[in-house]
Amino acid sequence: LDEKSERHFPTFLDVRGDMQEEVTRFFIDLFQNDRSVVNLLDADYTFVNETLAGHYGLEVEGAGWRRIEGLHNQGRGGILGFSATLAKHAGASRTSAILRGTWLSEVVLGDKLPNPPKGVPVLPEEAPEGLTERQLIERHSSDPNCSSCHLRIDPYGFALEGFDAIGRVRPADVKTVLHDGTAVEGLAGLRDYLVHQRREDFLGQFSRKLLGYALGRSVQLSDRPLIDAMVRSEGSHVADIVELIVRSPQFRDARGQDALAKTEAP
Repeated sequence: LDEKSERHFPTFLDVRGDMQEEVTRFFIDLFQNDRSVVNLLDADYTFVNETLAGHYGLEVEGAGWRRIEGLHNQGRGGILGFSATLAKHAGASRTSAILRGTWLSEVVLGDKLPNPPKGVPVLPEEAPEGLTERQLIERHSSDPNCSSCHLRIDPYGFALEGFDAIGRVRPADVKTVLHDGTAVEGLAGLRDYLVHQRREDFLGQFSRKLLGYALGRSVQLSDRPLIDAMVRSEGSHVADIVELIVRSPQFRDARGQDALAKTEAP
């Protein structure tokens, strides 16, 4: 995770390693226990130690790591509620609806966004007096040269403004309208939208990323039938999706070619 302003966030260094450990433990649990990929969005549990629990405003006894339930009632749940996610896609001194929205749009959903136009002014590291961080972004995004893209990405970030630049809960205006006209409020509303209205887009992006990693190359048009099968996998369980990959001609042929190349090498 990137550095944060020590003046604004003096506790960040103490909890940064634990933020990363939470993500690692969550993904290990996801794969080892063959959970649904959709848990990445709507899991009602996570893994914390005493330090991270305190960062989240939760009370636990003992310093060791443990699984905790009921995160939805605490305003969290899934990768959108990880402090690591929220801190990674924020500035050193303030949140950034642009960074969070771009990550969600491109990385999580696989949307294609054009490059920003040249000469876009750099936003200040701190919101000017009298403006909230959201108002700073809204003023910047009102530029006609920028608004078409920002209308697609900023609302995702606005829904997450209830978390500061290191992922702590804070009071903020989290009501927004997404580019397709859907009104959402906060992480809970955004999560519901993603799970029910963008589920197939999310599963498709996860499948493309996992397949590309497994094959060691970018996905191609010829991979589309396999990706479609991964998306349609009943229950979207990790083991079923992985099995589709390892049984595919793409995976078996690629591994066979690698082995043949090694035997033929001088």
